[in-house]
Amino acid sequence: MQAFTLPEFYLTYPARLNPHLESTRAHSMDWAKRMGMLDTPTPAGGLVWDEEALARMDYALMCAYTHPDCDGPTLDLITDWYVWVFFFDDDFLEQFKYSRDLAGAQAYLDRLELFMTYDGQEPPEVTNPAEAGLKDLWERTVPSMSQDWRRRFITSTHNLMVESMWELDNIDRGRIANPIEYIQMRRRVGGAPWSANLVEYAAGAEIPDAIAATRPMRVLSDTFSDAVHLRNDLFSYQREVREEGENSNAVLVFEHFFDCSTQEAAELVNEVLTSRMQQFEDTALVEVPALLAEYAAGPQEAAAVAAYVKGLQDWQSGGQEWHARSSRYMNEGAVADPFAGPTGLGTEGVRQVLSSLRQGVEARARRHSNTLFAPVGHLPIPDLYMPYAYRTSPHLDASRRWGLDWAGRMGFFDVVPGLQTGALWDERRFKGFDFAHCAAMIHADAERDQLNLSSDWLAWGTYADDYFPAVFGTTRGLAAAKLCNDRLPAFMPLDGEPVPVPVNQIERGLADLWQRTAGPMSPEARRQFRATVEDMTSSWLWELNNQAQNRIPDPVDYIEMRRKTFGSDMTMALARLAHSDEVPEEIYQTRVLRELDTAAQDYACFTNDLFSYQKEIEYEGEVHNLVLVVENFLGIDRMRARDVVADLMAERMRQFEHLADHDLPAMLDASDLEQATRDLLLRHAEDLKDWMSGILEWHAKCARYTDAELRRTRSAAFSFLPTGLGTSAVRLMR
Repeated sequence: MQAFTLPEFYLTYPARLNPHLESTRAHSMDWAKRMGMLDTPTPAGGLVWDEEALARMDYALMCAYTHPDCDGPTLDLITDWYVWVFFFDDDFLEQFKYSRDLAGAQAYLDRLELFMTYDGQEPPEVTNPAEAGLKDLWERTVPSMSQDWRRRFITSTHNLMVESMWELDNIDRGRIANPIEYIQMRRRVGGAPWSANLVEYAAGAEIPDAIAATRPMRVLSDTFSDAVHLRNDLFSYQREVREEGENSNAVLVFEHFFDCSTQEAAELVNEVLTSRMQQFEDTALVEVPALLAEYAAGPQEAAAVAAYVKGLQDWQSGGQEWHARSSRYMNEGAVADPFAGPTGLGTEGVRQVLSSLRQGVEARARRHSNTLFAPVGHLPIPDLYMPYAYRTSPHLDASRRWGLDWAGRMGFFDVVPGLQTGALWDERRFKGFDFAHCAAMIHADAERDQLNLSSDWLAWGTYADDYFPAVFGTTRGLAAAKLCNDRLPAFMPLDGEPVPVPVNQIERGLADLWQRTAGPMSPEARRQFRATVEDMTSSWLWELNNQAQNRIPDPVDYIEMRRKTFGSDMTMALARLAHSDEVPEEIYQTRVLRELDTAAQDYACFTNDLFSYQKEIEYEGEVHNLVLVVENFLGIDRMRARDVVADLMAERMRQFEHLADHDLPAMLDASDLEQATRDLLLRHAEDLKDWMSGILEWHAKCARYTDAELRRTRSAAFSFLPTGLGTSAVRLMR
């Protein structure tokens, strides 16, 4: 019996089948035999695969559906890659899942990576089928691709192999991941970014390296990956969870976190899947054309991107069809009853498309139907799990005096042209915001000048964050906002370039801060820090675009962009300024450090969303708040949504604790890093504890979110409204 009834999937384009299927079936079976995949023993006896098992799984059918337009030799190669990756996954779990041999698993993965070579490198001798397959595939694939593609493909292949250790560790601990951790880790271990790289090969359409790392292209890859993985989790739940005892499955993760039935969890996973696919469509149709225009892409580059997008679409529809037919998965009812309505060529695709259109209209309407300035009232803050005590710098009072004077000199209390209220802030508001108090807790050990600098960055970031919606949001001045943002990098020169004359408070403050911050930095540290500032300011354009469309963001996109809009990377980087060159940057990209950082960032960002809920929803008409996102997505009231956010915070904090107390020390023990570097990384974890506890305490004491301050600010805004016929009605509407 199936564990649940499969939900109705969203898919707006029908699957098509490559005409070279039969020849590829024969080829892939022969290739798997030659690589030794069909006579590999398991530790318990028997074989990982045999011919019958491989024939039933029918990866040639999957690839014929997911790559319907490529020629025969290309389909052969693509299919061989998928045979290899599924064999690797099954063999790895057989060899190491039951034995819990984590050291052996790591050694196996380290050796496998040696078969992904650059020019001039030689791989070692083959010792098992996984190595034989990877060596053969590498030699057949990379000669026809650029160095940029090869670098991206090595990264995605590395991720899907190495992050398998995360799955083994969770199995060993009997641990089920939290939803945020699961989705971002599944992206790495699940292999869909790797599949997206192969789409470039199959379509003969490499993404130009200049735009490969931009937000629209990253969103295409991420939404594609999430949809592929969530769909796979729905179909594979029966085998993975009920039969094999695995715990890396989104349905199980949602069951555990929401304490709901398997059916309810499956429906919720499908809602996330639908949302991610719709964001893929929005990005492809709106953001990608704008990106190509911005980068002045030529006809060949634009055609390559279009072919890539089409390839990802084909993969989604083909992947759905293969899952519905493969013996590997639970798929009863996935293919419609042929007697339930009209039959004939194309009718099943028509049914699927019409059903998906209905789903799409409902989901999009829900996201765009938010009532602005809803009188939600104060949101009571629940007990929040915080295991760390905050500390305070002894330089707090002096930093408060400095910060007030600095804000005045930068013009933060001056009139902003075109702003209804005249000035964005006044001295009273600034004192109530008390950025020095926040800086004194998140950087409790800073020297006085460092604390002043940290406090000023917080003040500047908050002022600029308020400036963009106040100046550009109410007028929907998206082009003006982009021009404003495009000027900001000029005030952060990397090599001593001349700085333009500032024309507003944001530019004046940034020029001053950059001069005080970047001087002692190395060129690479300067580049990295500037990137964190640019990420933050450009994320405000994303907010303005959503605001202009009255669009509540997709939950996954919101959480990932929230880290940028909050300035998390920038404020965390401030704590690393003193030793930015002493820890290799690649260390911060390991799973342990990356998850440590994002868990801390999410805790801090969600703290802000809880405290700022009334300010943003009732007083500012915002759509960027996790409580609102959860309300809208789950169809629940604000109090239940608040509790979901608090539960997410608690789960992220518990994950942080385990990473800091166990995974980080274990990673350092297994490394060859010098003791000084190890100490800095342990200090980084301690800094994050100060960062989270300080941000929570600042929100609890800050006047920015209190009802009294919100009412005073609204009264000040009303004092600037004109008088005369009809103006009383305008005030009442506000």
